[in-house]
Amino acid sequence: MSIYVGNLSYEVTQEDLSAVFAEYGSVKRVNLPTDRETGRVRGFAFVEMSTETEETAAIEALDGAEWMGRDMKVNKAKPREDRGSFGGGGGGGRGGRRNNFSKGY
Repeated sequence: MSIYVGNLSYEVTQEDLSAVFAEYGSVKRVNLPTDRETGRVRGFAFVEMSTETEETAAIEALDGAEWMGRDMKVNKAKPREDRGSFGGGGGGGRGGRRNNFSKGY
């Protein structure tokens, strides 16, 4: 299981998060997503710890805690939803040339 950490400062690093969560157990992994275009941290992260007991302790201690000038939102991460394929089903377009033919062009 993974922990969702939201409302993070845009200055936060993986090392910062590891250090905070290490106080509650062994941190296995930190995922700190960045914006594709700007490279800037997106303001949330996912932290994996070694045991569920450690995760629970971290969630209880850190949810709502102020850190780096912000009140963190910390809870169990929800499973990622399958968004399906891009496009959302055929057709599309705005008619294109068909409209021109109806006008006699």
